[in-house]
Amino acid sequence: MRKVIASIAVLAVMLIVVGCDAPRANEPKSASGVQKANVQVQTQASGLTIEQENISARLKEDNKPGSIKHLYVISAYSGQVIIYSTVKGKVTSSGKRLNPYEVTGSGEYHGDHFEINIGGQSHRTKEVLQDDGTYGSSDPYVYWWDTKGIYHQHYVSGGQIIHVSNQPLVVKGIIINMEVTQKE
Repeated sequence: MRKVIASIAVLAVMLIVVGCDAPRANEPKSASGVQKANVQVQTQASGLTIEQENISARLKEDNKPGSIKHLYVISAYSGQVIIYSTVKGKVTSSGKRLNPYEVTGSGEYHGDHFEINIGGQSHRTKEVLQDDGTYGSSDPYVYWWDTKGIYHQHYVSGGQIIHVSNQPLVVKGIIINMEVTQKE
């Protein structure tokens, strides 16, 4: 009897293991019959993927105390630098917020929500706090303070490429240089 139970247990384990690699009925499948691909990604010595290391390094660079960056607005048509400015800290998108866009009252609970305190009152939100500690998304303009403490706001529209670097670039010319002050 023990051999029968042991054999059934071994068979059940084999079916589970073999069944793990078998495609499931609810996995995505294209109209041509191609199924979703799954890959194993090797991690770095840190235990992170290269993408995770890049994101981690960007967050550290963006939040480095006293950091200075250089912003260039480049014409996509001519390649000319239209605007140059130093950036104290980092460039921020107008859609970023310290609180979520939508919250429900403390008594209103529907499904999976995160609890958040706003003005001393408990609320719930479905929005996830992002890696940089903010809510929201990127919007049509960016803003920053330069090394002189001057606030700048730039609306991104067609034909512009924004480039931010932690080192100055060598460029042929700059049409508007926000770092140069007029002579009195």
